[in-house]
Parts: sequence; structure tokens; C-alpha cells
Amino acid sequence: MTISVADSLARIEADDHRFNCFTSVYREEALATARDLVDGPLAGVPFSVKDLYDVAGRTTRAGSMIYADNAPATSDATAVARLKTAGAVLVGATNMDEFAFGFTTENPHNGPTRNPHDPTCSVGGSSGGSAAAVAAGMSSLSLGSDTNGSVRVPAALCGVYGLKPTYGRLSRAGVAPLAWSFDHVGVFARSSREIACVYDVLQGPDTHDPVCTDRTLEPAEPTLDDGIAGLRIAVGGGYFGTGGLAEVFAVVGRAADVLGTNERIDIPDVDRALAASLLITSAEGASLHFDEIRTRAADFDPHTRDRWIAATMMPAAWVHTAQRFRRRFRDIMAAVFEDIDVLITPTTAFPAPLIGQGRITIDGNDVPVRGTLGRFTAPFSFVGLPAMSVPMAVEPGALP
Repeated sequence: MTISVADSLARIEADDHRFNCFTSVYREEALATARDLVDGPLAGVPFSVKDLYDVAGRTTRAGSMIYADNAPATSDATAVARLKTAGAVLVGATNMDEFAFGFTTENPHNGPTRNPHDPTCSVGGSSGGSAAAVAAGMSSLSLGSDTNGSVRVPAALCGVYGLKPTYGRLSRAGVAPLAWSFDHVGVFARSSREIACVYDVLQGPDTHDPVCTDRTLEPAEPTLDDGIAGLRIAVGGGYFGTGGLAEVFAVVGRAADVLGTNERIDIPDVDRALAASLLITSAEGASLHFDEIRTRAADFDPHTRDRWIAATMMPAAWVHTAQRFRRRFRDIMAAVFEDIDVLITPTTAFPAPLIGQGRITIDGNDVPVRGTLGRFTAPFSFVGLPAMSVPMAVEPGALP
């Protein structure tokens, strides 16, 4: 974490007009905070937050016109407050898909965020502004949220680390929700060691978050050992070895070789987990915004609005069946992790698509870009498992 607050602000000023990572920059507040720094594990580290985290004195817009006129937040979200207490300096809020319901950060109100590796390409979403800000060196770390892959997908497409911890492990207090039974606080950084350091600052129970109050969640001693000796590592086969471009699976194979594993595990019913995950997410999001859809439909991103209108008309029996299957899939994954410690899968089925690209051809099939980006991430959110997207080295000029 070597970038200074002054460097961060200078890079935002010089480059954000090209990448559109930020919706708000807190320049004066950041400089004032940096001048009065106290000691802490993150002292002087500039960070940014997805624009669905409450920041005291600022309106939390969640990427939408619906919240644009809301009163400013009266206090910081717990995650923001903990980073500030550790000495980190907030430099701004980042662009996102409206209400975090998307995978491309092509926001019709704020414009699309562009990939620092190729500005014609998408950054993924919904936390795309946060991932791109870290990739472009505009902030050392950033907070995002992950419902079905919204941290891991942009981390993969931007070539940074993106952590989605276990469901409920990090407090969501002060974070605008999408789907209450899926939402996770997540972190972007440029190294696994930085991810670990930030995670240790953020973790621990919070009485303001009903999912994060268990005293068994007291912070453990930090463990930054880079060794893998003794870990039982396997590669996801079957579902996780299909439905993507060959270059993606080649990278997974390289990771397996480096980690010394040739074991493959086929997990049953992953395709059903994907379908059930997206069905329940849509139902929970539509329920949350039902009144606004009825009264302010024209103010929504049409892509968001239309999917939620469809969700309001789904039979309740579908959602009930999906929830019943959720319990079954949790048992399936628990059995998998009785035999292994780490499962390697692709994060995305392809590198960053072009901004505005609607379809892509995989194995001769024409598939939707947005609907396919979460193919490998949603099944793990479905049952709250921790997951991290890890960037792999690529040829010069190639996309992450």
C-alpha cells in the first residue's frame, strides 16, 4: 500500500475523465484528514467506497436517481468507520450498476466505467468503479459489495484481488441492500497481503447488523503465512470446466500446476444453484423496491426496472422451491469441503467484453454477456461461502 493520499488525488484528477471510476471525490476532506493522521495499521492509505456505503454528510445514491434527493447520511457505514479508525483516508465514492443489480457498471445516470487495461472494454460489475479505481492506482483499496459476484467479476476483469468473505462475517450496517440474504461486504486490493490486512481491520461482530452479531465472530489472530503446505486443493470440474473460453480454462490449469494439484471435483446441481440464486435475488430486490417501481418507474435504469417488474410476477411457488433447494445445495457444498480446503474455479467465463456488447459466442453458442458473467460466481454466494478472485499473469497487452 505505497500510494499516498496526494498521489491518489492527483491520479484521480489526471485519469478519471478517461475511466469514470468516481461519482464523488472528497478532495478537501481527504487532504485535511491526511494532515492530521494518527497511527494505525492503515495510516495514510487512501481508499474509496462503492456509492452504496453511507458516508457521514453525503447522500448515499446507490447508483440511482431514486435516492439522489435523499438526506445525507448521519453516520458512516460500519466498514467505512473501521477503515477510518485504522487510519485509512477516504478519497471518494465509486460508480456502480444501479442498486448493485448488474454485472457491467454501464450506469445510464453516471455513464459507464471504463477498463484501465482497455478503455473500450467493460470493468464488470456491479462494483466496477471500485475495481477500476484500484487497478488504475487511484486508490490503494476499495470497498464493494457482492451479491452474486459483484466484487469477484470486476476484480477478474480489472486484474486485481477481490474478496467476498463468508456471509455475515463483515458488517453490512450502513450499506444499501440489494438482496438481504445474499449481500456481502467485499474488498479490492492489489495483493493478497493487503486483502488480509484490510479484512483483519473490518472483521468482528456489530450490533447494528443483525447478520453480524454472533460473539463467535470475534477477530482471530492475523495469519499472513504465504505457504500452502498441507492444504487440500482441487479444481472444479464438470460445470466449472465448461461454458467459458479456452483461454480461461488454460489459466485455471496453470494455477493448478503451480499449486501442485491434479484433483478434479464435479459438484452436482451447480446449474440449479445458479438459476435459484438469480431467481431469489430478483424476488428480494423487487420486494425492496416495489413501491418505487409503482410510483417512479421512469426514474429507474430500464434494465433494472424491467427485471424487477418481471420478478414481481413470478409465482411464489418458484421462490419457495428455490429456497428449499438452497438448503440442499448448502449440504452438498458442506460435503465437498469435508474432503478439500480450497476449490479452484474460473471467476468469469471470458475476459472483459466491449462496453455495450450484448452477446458473446462460447462453444458455438450465442449467449448474453450480462447473464453469463456471474455463471461461476453466483453458486457460491447462494450458500454464503467465502471466495476470492485472484489475478493471473497474462501476456503483455492481453486483458486480465
